[in-house]
Amino acid sequence: MKKTDNNKLTGWVKWILPLCLFIFMPISILAQTTADFQKAVARYKNAKTVTATVTKRAHKDAVATDAVTKGTFQMKAPAVVTITMEGGKDQLLMEGSQFTMVANGKKHKTNSQKNIQFASFQTVFESILSGGAKSIDHLTDLQLSKKGNLLVLTITPKPDSKKAARRMMFSSFVLTIDTKSSELRSLRMNERAGYTEYTFSNFKF
Repeated sequence: MKKTDNNKLTGWVKWILPLCLFIFMPISILAQTTADFQKAVARYKNAKTVTATVTKRAHKDAVATDAVTKGTFQMKAPAVVTITMEGGKDQLLMEGSQFTMVANGKKHKTNSQKNIQFASFQTVFESILSGGAKSIDHLTDLQLSKKGNLLVLTITPKPDSKKAARRMMFSSFVLTIDTKSSELRSLRMNERAGYTEYTFSNFKF
């Protein structure tokens, strides 16, 4: 082989190798984080009911002090998630595709078919409660990452129109799971001018 041909081959190799790394490294990382998720939630497979203590922090950009309250958290297979504060005056309830929010005693209802921002939220929690049996691989608005022992699941809903975007209450949801204990550590719901964050403790499976 001529020297010029060797130079051309070397040039191709130098170009192809970085391209292969660029293509396949994200796939490898995604596969690993998906495996981490499966391992982290396996404990829920045989847990019909899970309870915990929850602390809610409501932050508004225009308000100097955050509002902090305590309450209870409960998950029931196959698809029930309940966060209750102040004896039910403040509540977040997921029952399958049905969502109920109670704020200051006022009830608001919606579902994940009409309100797309809750679709992946529902799927993620159903996957957790199934011990990972329900797949999350198809969720295009979900990102998984690792921070030490924490698995971070970030859901960024993708509205299909400007009208839908304006109607969205939350811009993203961030859920953290302890990969060693399988306990949920926090759920943060980001809004346009603030956020609501729930932190969990005293888990009982």
